[in-house]
Amino acid sequence: MDLAEKARPNNSGIIGYFQALTGVLSRPGVFFASLDQEASLSKPLGFLLASALFFTGASLTCLAHDYAIMAGVYFINAMFMPMVSAAACFLFMTMFMGRTVKFRAVMAIHAYASGVTMLAAWIPLFVWFTEPWRWILIILGTVKACKISWLKSILAALAAFVTTNVFFWSLMLAIAGLRSN
Repeated sequence: MDLAEKARPNNSGIIGYFQALTGVLSRPGVFFASLDQEASLSKPLGFLLASALFFTGASLTCLAHDYAIMAGVYFINAMFMPMVSAAACFLFMTMFMGRTVKFRAVMAIHAYASGVTMLAAWIPLFVWFTEPWRWILIILGTVKACKISWLKSILAALAAFVTTNVFFWSLMLAIAGLRSN
């Protein structure tokens, strides 16, 4: 069995989760190179779900009150932000290269990269470490799994990062403007 086979999560459930976690943490290049662009999204989304549940529970240890509301906010953010960033990254990759990249592969990369970084992202101020780490994993994943150049991968990730941040900052300003009226 070669390294790519060992890195690919073959099992489902908790064993598959820890295989994927070990693969991304120990040899991310080999792990992402072994991703199948035609594979179902059930394993990457299951990995993301498990990590989002851990992130939500761990994040609640830093709160003094409003557990139910904040649990919902944390969970929705943990599950849907990787989907939003994957959609934006896919949009820019398609613009740069045409239809050579599959959305499933881009979503799987974002799910695994986000899921791994969520394990430390709940710690206050670790976002300054985990967010760059997540984007580095995404860039590495798109290079290895989607077989695109480093420059195109960096440009797509940077464009997705800027676009999603500008969108959410604009949304926050719009909501703040509505609340003040």
